[in-house]
Amino acid sequence: MPNIEQAGAQATPLATIGVVGAGVMGVGVAQNLAQTGHRVVLLDLNDQVLAHARAEMERNLRFHGFFTQQKGGPPPAEVMARITFTTDYAPFAGADFVVENATEKVAIKEGIYPVLDEVCPPHACFAANTSCISITRIGGWTRRPDRVLGMHFMNPVPLKPVVETIRGFYTSQQTIDTALRFLGQMGKEGIVVNDLPGFVSNRVLMLTINEAIWEVMDGVASAEDIDRIFVTCFGHKMGPIATGDLIGLDTILYSLEVLYDSYNDPKFRPCPLLRKMVDAGLHGRKTGRGFFDYGVPPAGATAAV
Repeated sequence: MPNIEQAGAQATPLATIGVVGAGVMGVGVAQNLAQTGHRVVLLDLNDQVLAHARAEMERNLRFHGFFTQQKGGPPPAEVMARITFTTDYAPFAGADFVVENATEKVAIKEGIYPVLDEVCPPHACFAANTSCISITRIGGWTRRPDRVLGMHFMNPVPLKPVVETIRGFYTSQQTIDTALRFLGQMGKEGIVVNDLPGFVSNRVLMLTINEAIWEVMDGVASAEDIDRIFVTCFGHKMGPIATGDLIGLDTILYSLEVLYDSYNDPKFRPCPLLRKMVDAGLHGRKTGRGFFDYGVPPAGATAAV
């Protein structure tokens, strides 16, 4: 991954990045940023969640440490030293760019952007890491809708080279250019798409996962056999059920609810079994169990933001 010190001289590097939300995606974004030379301010509402995020990143960096150093990357201690963990928005006053990764619920995200708008410097752009919520709507929660866009990072963030980048109705070309430069500093490519709920990836993916869960509920096949068909017949690295567990079944449910409300189309109606799993706290990998069993999750695994 390129370091920001190696960025081209045509524009000043975006050096300090605010990251809102220390869940699975926030941890991945913050780690990727620190590995590529950025100073990171990682915020969540809960010290326990931040402690879990720190431990998770340290584990990730230890696991990949040998390979990272073989490629000339920074040692884990240097990466961690670039990250400030906080429950206070005040350090965002120095942020050049902000990536928001809060839970995929409008009520939660809506409370974050007015605070960011007040605290962050006027030049800062806001990227919503959302899979379904309208970027135009999010921009309306700020006084800078021209500097708001979507960045749909994929999990695990450090290993995924492409980011779905969403242009809202008021998003300026300058903001898109800044966002693509920002992603380039992270070693990633942005593919720019237009703003409709679900965009490209999740408008298709959520339907696939939801339909696979319907097939489990209807007794068409087991979760294991459904995934096996997709892996062996279509060459997918992971089947739709395991993908749902990886993303988080709660996130799948929230995304489907947004799509259902946005399009008023019954094809997005969440499967009752999905809702039952979420109600039971079986959210997938992050809780240790979803449709598959992953063992006991670490303490503090669920983000508060």
